Amino acid sequence: MTLSDSQTSPHASATSTATNAAALSSGSTMALVVSSFLAIGVVWSFWPTFEFLAERWATDPQYSHGFLVPLFAAIILWIKKPDHVPWEPNWLGLPALAAIIALRWLAATRDDGFIDAVCLVLSLLALVLLAGGLDLFRWSWPAILFLGFMIPLPFVIEETIAMPLRRVATVVSTYVLQTLGYPALAEGNVILIDDLRLGVIDACSGLGMLMTFFALATALAMVVEAPLVDRLILVASAIPIAVLANVIRITLTSMAFYNLGWQEHRQIIHDGLGWLMMPLALLLLWMELKFLRLLLVPTDGEAPLQVPLSPWLEKRKKAGPLNWWRRS
Repeated sequence: MTLSDSQTSPHASATSTATNAAALSSGSTMALVVSSFLAIGVVWSFWPTFEFLAERWATDPQYSHGFLVPLFAAIILWIKKPDHVPWEPNWLGLPALAAIIALRWLAATRDDGFIDAVCLVLSLLALVLLAGGLDLFRWSWPAILFLGFMIPLPFVIEETIAMPLRRVATVVSTYVLQTLGYPALAEGNVILIDDLRLGVIDACSGLGMLMTFFALATALAMVVEAPLVDRLILVASAIPIAVLANVIRITLTSMAFYNLGWQEHRQIIHDGLGWLMMPLALLLLWMELKFLRLLLVPTDGEAPLQVPLSPWLEKRKKAGPLNWWRRS
């Protein structure tokens, strides 16, 4: 290497670095501009989907929790926010968005509202990848996927889940009422108490409660600091908690209708007990998390778990290794 080469190398390196930075900045700006136009297009394209979802949430009691799902997703996003998220657009989001558009076109040919709503969530993921890059994607994908809880299930899946839920709720509620001394009988999905007939209809199947509690348990598992096993158990427990809460609601509703009358207090009792199940579920989930923290004690690496002896035995052992057991 000549002296002239060695003197000009730093200048050339600095020029190359500046050129690369300018090119990267230009590419990032272009990606952001493209992402902005695509985001506007996605909102315009999916506007009928938004209207369909809002109408379903407002008219179907089983999916009334849909209005709260975006709020919970925003809370998850805020709690999981890192100190610094590099903003580096990634062009891989563009072919991903194109594939999602193709999937949505296929769903439109089949008039499949469920796939159409799923494409909405997937489009958000692709836009985040395109506009913010992999780091922003890693931070936001759990909250975006959580939005899936606002999507109504297909009718076939809904009926497959709701029918056994209704039967279980009817049989168990009837058994509880009989245990409490009420002359209750189960006739199909109808509970008979003397002349009172209480039908466990679709709205009382517990499907809506199951979806709501499953969303709550998932949100709680995402934000709490706990081992993975604890969080998986917490999410899975949404099923028995939903069944238990629904049985409690049907049992209390039956008792109130039988003792207070059907026509006079029907709406107040039914709606009031339905709203009370939400704080009950949160309480049960919180108690379960506390119990899991006591039951599943985390260990430090491969060190053996130190299990303390009973206070009486510890006190006796302090007397000495040979004669502690002889003393009174």
